[in-house]
Amino acid sequence: MKAFTYDRVTSADEALAAGAGASFVAGGTNLLDHMKLQIVTPDRLVDLNRAGMDTIEPTAQGGLRIGALVRNSDLAADSRIIADYAVLARAILAGASGQIRNRATTAGNLMQRTRCPYFYDTALACNKRDPGSGCSAQDGHSRTLAVIGTSDLCLCQNPGDMAVALRVLDAGVEVAAPGGGTRTIPIAEFHQLPGDTLPVREFALEPGELIIAVVLPPPAGGTHYYRKVRDRSSYAFALVSVAAVIQPDGTGRIALGGVAPRPWASEGADAAIPHGAKAVAAALFEGARPQEDNAFKIDLATRTIAAVLAEAKEARA
Repeated sequence: MKAFTYDRVTSADEALAAGAGASFVAGGTNLLDHMKLQIVTPDRLVDLNRAGMDTIEPTAQGGLRIGALVRNSDLAADSRIIADYAVLARAILAGASGQIRNRATTAGNLMQRTRCPYFYDTALACNKRDPGSGCSAQDGHSRTLAVIGTSDLCLCQNPGDMAVALRVLDAGVEVAAPGGGTRTIPIAEFHQLPGDTLPVREFALEPGELIIAVVLPPPAGGTHYYRKVRDRSSYAFALVSVAAVIQPDGTGRIALGGVAPRPWASEGADAAIPHGAKAVAAALFEGARPQEDNAFKIDLATRTIAAVLAEAKEARA
């Protein structure tokens, strides 16, 4: 591991003063792996664990503001989340392991990077790790990678569970800038698609910006579902996951994980929910460009959506 300086801060303002060249760390469950492999080699780490931002508070609009440093385990166990945002609690508990959830933070979970094997293998070309080097996945093994939202530059998938639930809940990501002021990025825009130009950006953050909270809108009501399909029953990333909020009249919202560089959703898919899984999947995968190894994900997603909608229909009966 490359040598680096290490600083502890006690506030978000102090962290923002560290400068654009610093890397922020809290749980470190993803960043430290990257540093060991020299995927990233920061000169300076800024430890946020004493910077506050670890509470869940009601908003004036009737939603919740989740501090960036709230641990995943604490978020999933919060009675307000369980009662009004159950899809979020279920998605968090479907991810990683209890030990990791005890360390991982809300902001860190959103910032976790792709698990594409070519991103992790520094001997192979990866435009996300080394812009302009190429994308080894294009002619490689793509079973776990994205089938939609990709480009000739990158086939990476977003590995998160929590972000898929936040997408179906229409959350916002509140960030602070080094020069002062805050802005809120819709979760639908936070994770970036690769596009056709370099560098391949992953997040809609500007240099030096810091996530300070995730904001949930007022409860959506309905019944919440999170179904994750993976190669083993625990401690595995999703091949496909489905987050859904279904209302008593059969309408609702739906989002997919494991199939794209961001949690994948569309208004057309939401509108198609009363018409069944095939209609929803057709809307979600319009324009998909699967590889030979991962084309199965479209059928797998369709069947997983069907299982969720069948469960919702039975609950309404």
